[in-house]
Amino acid sequence: MPDWPASWEWELELTANWEKRMLDRDFNEIDLRAMLERATGYRSDVVQGRWVIETRYKRRKWEVIVEPDEPLKLLVVVTAYPVHKEAK
Repeated sequence: MPDWPASWEWELELTANWEKRMLDRDFNEIDLRAMLERATGYRSDVVQGRWVIETRYKRRKWEVIVEPDEPLKLLVVVTAYPVHKEAK
């Protein structure tokens, strides 16, 4: 298991973008929390200060983008999406 940063224990904050994506991608907050509990790893995102959380949902790989809000001690969920295999 990865050595998770301290922000992993902070309360979640869900953005308006996340709420729209939730509807588009057919999952809810309970599903998101389950995905985060099953997370297997994380890495830096292309946007500085954000992290990509690697997980699974409905037997598929998913990624959840989060951004720690240090002053408020919140882990802001920006979006979540299934990982699609690249065409060869």
